[in-house]
Amino acid sequence: MNNWKIILSIIITAIVSLGAGYLLFGGKSAEPAVQDSHQHQETAEPAAEVWTCSMHPQIRQNEPGNCPICGMELIPLSEASASDNPLVMEMTPEAVKLANVQTVAVSSTNGSDTKKISLTGKVKTDERLVASQVAHVPGRVEQLFVTFTGEEVLKGQKLATIYSPELVTAQRELIEALKWKDSQPQLLEAARNKLRNWKIPEATIEEIESSKEVKTNITIYADQSGVVLKRRVSVGDYLKEGGVLFDIASLGRVWLLFDAYEEDLAEVGVGDVVSYTVPAIPGRTFTARISFIDPIIDPQARIASLRAEVPNPGGLLKPEMFLRGTITARVGTDKGALSVPKTAVLWTGPRSVVYVEVPGATVPSYEFREVTLGEEVGNKYIIKEGLEPGEHVVVNGAFIIDAAAQLNNMASMMNRNVRQTGMAETVPDYTAGTPEAFRKQLMKVVDDYLLLKDAFVASDAGQASQRAEQVLMALEKVDMGLLNGAAHIYWMEKMEALQAHGNAIRKSEDIEEQRKQFSFLSNALVETLTAFGTEGSTLYLQHCPMAFDNEGADWLSTDEVVRNPYYGEKMLKCGSVKETFPLDRKPTAQVDQNQFHDH
Repeated sequence: MNNWKIILSIIITAIVSLGAGYLLFGGKSAEPAVQDSHQHQETAEPAAEVWTCSMHPQIRQNEPGNCPICGMELIPLSEASASDNPLVMEMTPEAVKLANVQTVAVSSTNGSDTKKISLTGKVKTDERLVASQVAHVPGRVEQLFVTFTGEEVLKGQKLATIYSPELVTAQRELIEALKWKDSQPQLLEAARNKLRNWKIPEATIEEIESSKEVKTNITIYADQSGVVLKRRVSVGDYLKEGGVLFDIASLGRVWLLFDAYEEDLAEVGVGDVVSYTVPAIPGRTFTARISFIDPIIDPQARIASLRAEVPNPGGLLKPEMFLRGTITARVGTDKGALSVPKTAVLWTGPRSVVYVEVPGATVPSYEFREVTLGEEVGNKYIIKEGLEPGEHVVVNGAFIIDAAAQLNNMASMMNRNVRQTGMAETVPDYTAGTPEAFRKQLMKVVDDYLLLKDAFVASDAGQASQRAEQVLMALEKVDMGLLNGAAHIYWMEKMEALQAHGNAIRKSEDIEEQRKQFSFLSNALVETLTAFGTEGSTLYLQHCPMAFDNEGADWLSTDEVVRNPYYGEKMLKCGSVKETFPLDRKPTAQVDQNQFHDH
């Protein structure tokens, strides 16, 4: 009984002690504990992370994932580029690896580099060896011994007989003068000279004197050997003295006339060796030296003729045969001149774009740089201005860098005018002030451009070259004098680009290289139409996202149905319509250039 009382007393004492401890310490200590817990929670919770794409910094997401544009894994914004220079595109090492970016050092030429200039031409008769066979005596053609064009004749060969009343009279005078040869020899000599002046052979004159018979017909003999180029008379025709019977040319030597475009004339000189082939003589290559360069440029085709003179034994070369020639010209003769591989250049023409690796950058960085191109040297371009020795230029992946820069409104191939704030200037709007006559001329360029596009749809490199030449001719006919001020300057810039890319297509025989230049040409034409407007039927700006290894490319069409010029029959329907012309123009300040160029 006493034990139970002791146990009960201990339990009551413990309960009372716990209650007192709670009252004394629990209320004060618990509250700070909660506060500490909240404070710990606030400091431990990280700030909201922003995720972006190393290739497309305009992408911003609150959680990791893949870029909706290129599919790359997003990275924290803190690791991404944050350059304020609109000319420098910064990338992560992962992006550089994915784009397979490669660079090479700008090199110096050795002063003996060469450039191959391709020429086309025809065989022509030597103009100095062409003569007209004439009748030296007036009369009626009684008989022709040479009757068709192309017939070969030899000097002294009979060509025709002519009945000449004047000749009959002259023979009678000769016969009469023979009677007075002893007393008046000068009269006889005058009668003989009259016949000689008509090219009557001495043998014929002696025969008349000995036989004392008048010949009613006279025979015309060939004055030179050659081939009949043209027959000008028929039997029964009456000829005056000096009348032409035949055009005869000697083909023992011929001219080779090659067409050289004016941009190639600087590397061509008299004495240069041209190697040429003739399709009609397969398997053989001939050589000749340039003997004359035409001092006048054809105003339509923008070419000058290069002439070579060659012997033609056996008539192997026939007039009007086609020729393909090549001149190997030395360029970059100044030692120390800089050069870069062609793959480094994004924009062909006098003003071109390269990307230069920024040395010492904490992240891979590439600077947009405009350079002035010189001549082609094999697979390189001479650089006249814009680069320094030792700099490294991007030779692989430059198009991807440029596409990323364009999407971020940084300096790029299309956005060449960039404010230092990093905002690219928009395509100007000159539609209100553009004369209708200029716009109609511009649409003729578009007509030839559409034929060029069809050549690429057909994957026909030869036809594309011909269509590009038509585009160039249409550009020449656009009257830039119809524009004034800033519009005139803008057109000059775009025309320069259009001509550069058109020439590149015309001169290339590689369909894929032609298509790359066609992409550039299309971009320049789209900007031109955006600035000056269109006339007539609706134009559709179409886009292929798979062109050039998924870099994408645009083109114009009058048909809303896609017919892809970058793949032809391989993927004829690949693409979509991005925009239509005429545009529903917003105010210039709101027009975003990138809405017309995805790549």
